[in-house]
Amino acid sequence: MLPPDGEGRYRTFLADAKLVNPNVRLIGLTATPYRMTTGMICGPDNLINEVCYEVGVRELIVQGYLCPLKSKAGKRKVDTSSLHVRGGEFIAGEVEDLMNDEELVQAACQEIVEQTAELNSVLIFAAGVAHAMHVQDELQRLGHECGLVTGATSSTERAETLDAFKAGDLKYLANVNVLTTGFDAPNIDCVAMLRPTNSPGLYCQMVGRGFRLHPTKQNCLVLDFAGNILRHGPVDALQIKERNNGNGEAPAKECPECNAVIHAAYAVCPECGYEFPPPERTKHDREAATAGVLSGEVTEEVYEVHDVWFNVHTKRDAPEGHPQTLRVDYMIGAGCRSEWVCFEHSGYAREKAIAWWRKRSDDPVPATAAEAVEACEAGLIADTYTITVRSVAGEKYDRIVDHELGPKPEPRGDAYEDDLPAPAESRSEDQIPF
Repeated sequence: MLPPDGEGRYRTFLADAKLVNPNVRLIGLTATPYRMTTGMICGPDNLINEVCYEVGVRELIVQGYLCPLKSKAGKRKVDTSSLHVRGGEFIAGEVEDLMNDEELVQAACQEIVEQTAELNSVLIFAAGVAHAMHVQDELQRLGHECGLVTGATSSTERAETLDAFKAGDLKYLANVNVLTTGFDAPNIDCVAMLRPTNSPGLYCQMVGRGFRLHPTKQNCLVLDFAGNILRHGPVDALQIKERNNGNGEAPAKECPECNAVIHAAYAVCPECGYEFPPPERTKHDREAATAGVLSGEVTEEVYEVHDVWFNVHTKRDAPEGHPQTLRVDYMIGAGCRSEWVCFEHSGYAREKAIAWWRKRSDDPVPATAAEAVEACEAGLIADTYTITVRSVAGEKYDRIVDHELGPKPEPRGDAYEDDLPAPAESRSEDQIPF
């Protein structure tokens, strides 16, 4: 570990190396490019001062190198507003006193058991030794064996406990400041955070225990009983600040319907379809609004796209067998705009989906929404640089009317079927069945 400042051994060595050869270059490789308390390790005055290449968590998930995560907040809420910060982190004693409440521990353990009934390996991060022992006792009271590892655990007992957990013989494992870094158990399919942290680095390390791929899991469930996701944001969209003082808007939010913790830009929960009410504006905007002042007035605005997410969408309350759609969410800074592509429908909706696909790819047109998601996440379509959003005053929803696309990727599949219909340009948008 390189110290951020001072005259540590590595800093002294590198300084002397530069005296011998002024052209010496330092290359750093890391999975977490920030320190627990001081922020980003790359900066103009740091030893590492330029990013040559980086790849994000979401991209690694799409490429199949990391396991997808699903997150839910605990039903029992914890108020951390009374916690004090020292050295960039919450004071440990205050955190343990808060989390070791009898009713909270009982509710959290009950929910952990319910949420992990079909899972195999659950890693629990506790707020302190007394808290971890309390969690262990409660889980065992509910009929489930729970291992415990702390800094005071003997090396022999620790090795036996970890071996049993990795082998799948022990389902629940609680720990205190031991298994955040350097612990490799790919079988972990649930991470339960029972300790609040003000450190984005520690938060990322805890959640990161579930990223490893394993044949027994399709994803890893993250149960957050401490508000960490709401505090720091989705782990694939962390916004690291030099000093995290807890002020500002939360980069994530919790769905009140299903407790999923999602990006703050979502207007509709991708897990259950809950529609969030529009935010109330209490202050004037920095710039004049572009919305039409009269009913029916049309305005269009171009937005740069920072990220695109693809999901299979099922219409709420739809009967069994109802066609699903490809939902495309465009992240445009502080907001999100969505469109639905109807590969499983017939008629004009299907024709429009074909036209949408052909603008982006020379691979065969998907037959289902699930095939479309798989193809999109495999990189078979062109990137979207910008979207043009049309707003009509008096109408509830905006509409995406244009896209600036990158080049099509090289096709990987067979040629198009000759009998696919050409898009019908003359039909009305009102005929789209959603």
